[in-house]
Amino acid sequence: MLQSLSVQDYALIKELEMEFGSGLNIITGATGAGKSILIGALRMILGERANTDVVREGTPKAVVEGIFDDADTERIRTVLEKNEIPTTPLPRVILRRRITERGSRGFVNDTPATLDVMRAVAGELIDLHGQHEHQSLLHTETHLRLLDSFGGLSGLVEHYQEKRAQVAALVEEREALAARERELRQQKELYEFQIEEIDAVDPQPGEEEELRAEQRVLENAEHLYASTKELYARLFESEDALHDQLVVSRNDLQDLARIDDAFEAHVDEIESARIIVSELANFLQDYNAHVEFDPERLQDIRERTTELKKLKRKYGGSLEAVLEHREEIGEKYELAQDFEGNLERLDAQIEEAKANLTDVAQRLSQKRREVAARIEDAILDELDTLGMPNSQFEVRFTRTEEPDGWIQPDDADACYRAFQKGMDQVEFFMSTNVGMSPMPLAEIASGGEISRIMLALKTILAKSERLPILVFDEIDVGISGNMARRVGESMHALARYHQIVTITHLPQIAALGDCHFRVEKIVEDGTTKTTIHRLDEEEQATQVASLISGEEVTDAALRNARELMAAGEREE
Repeated sequence: MLQSLSVQDYALIKELEMEFGSGLNIITGATGAGKSILIGALRMILGERANTDVVREGTPKAVVEGIFDDADTERIRTVLEKNEIPTTPLPRVILRRRITERGSRGFVNDTPATLDVMRAVAGELIDLHGQHEHQSLLHTETHLRLLDSFGGLSGLVEHYQEKRAQVAALVEEREALAARERELRQQKELYEFQIEEIDAVDPQPGEEEELRAEQRVLENAEHLYASTKELYARLFESEDALHDQLVVSRNDLQDLARIDDAFEAHVDEIESARIIVSELANFLQDYNAHVEFDPERLQDIRERTTELKKLKRKYGGSLEAVLEHREEIGEKYELAQDFEGNLERLDAQIEEAKANLTDVAQRLSQKRREVAARIEDAILDELDTLGMPNSQFEVRFTRTEEPDGWIQPDDADACYRAFQKGMDQVEFFMSTNVGMSPMPLAEIASGGEISRIMLALKTILAKSERLPILVFDEIDVGISGNMARRVGESMHALARYHQIVTITHLPQIAALGDCHFRVEKIVEDGTTKTTIHRLDEEEQATQVASLISGEEVTDAALRNARELMAAGEREE
């Protein structure tokens, strides 16, 4: 339930806090008092876009916060966890919106959240039916949404949309491939020439560095031979070779060590130096013996380097770019070579994806027809309660044939268009008078009837436990008298199982409230402000009486108000 709503510096509201009850919460007030402002503030925590003009003049920001209790459900936990919102406050959920001249920020459980996340969380908590929302029943797209909501088919709809997206992606890929056919065929000869040119050279990754190193050695062979020979002689072969001097020096140190132990460690050090010089001399001798004077190999390297330079100039400036280009045109050439084969493979994938889509579409359609039968019976029962006993209500299904449609049911020869939410188009038909055939709602229903139909729909949806909190903003437009009483009784009965918040101007509905708030506009210190006050029983009677008689409350109106309230208590 919506436990509380606090609003600060929003439009004409300086500061208010409402503590709601668990049953039927009534909000009344004179026209222009600020009831719509209150609903606007509530919409902010439901994730609707904010106009920065709503910040009260002379203040830096507006803040709206709603606290929801008993909100620990599996669906809410899933939404919170999916969006990395802490679940520790559960069963309480806190939605807050802060609005400044620069924009707005949303928070869920004190964690920053996007409007999409706020809407996702709020969508599991509350359903706000706006003042003119019942007019949405005149639009057929609303009918399918209500049908799926009543049947709890959102998961199956999402599964269908995933399968539809797979078909769409494959069809798009095929169309793109077909569009490239002429280009690929025109470029095929060019690709073939470039592939042959690159493959004739057959460049290898890292080859340039290896060639440069080998070329450097071959070009300096004479210098390498002479230098290594001279170094070897200096270290090992000459009369005063360093190796021989180290041997003599080691022997001298050994003699000294026999006299003083302090020289022993240095004997090992000079021996290590002798070994290092000996190993270096061996390396130099071996290297010198293998120095090659190979002008032919040097010429081969130079020619190979020239070939690689030509490729680099033509295909990207580096050997890596040449190899990348070869890979890219190789793929394109193979595609051009086996164009028909690729199209056939895509066609097979598309047919398989269409079959999967058809399977899900058929299951979704069957479920919808089962739900439609239940919703027809439930709507008629509610309409009878709301004073429309002779009504007929039908949910009609249509499909759109399409030669290249993605859906072909097993029991049909035709193919059908795959709409965004299935192959079905749904429309509500109704007759409110005996002897008249059902017609589309837009053609037969008056404003008052549309309001009652919407209330009936909301009632059966709420009974399916998918809408825990219902907010009605003057859903009673266009009704009065006995019909108003019946609408109030329906709301009152529904409020036994779901929390309801409703703005009304009808005394028949206001009298049935478990909790009653009055919205007023006052002038204080030269500033106009909207305030809200929770009424006690006597104040509620006076408020209901003012709805009956107008601004001046008469004794007769007060008696009538108390009778309406007492009748509601007897019904409980």
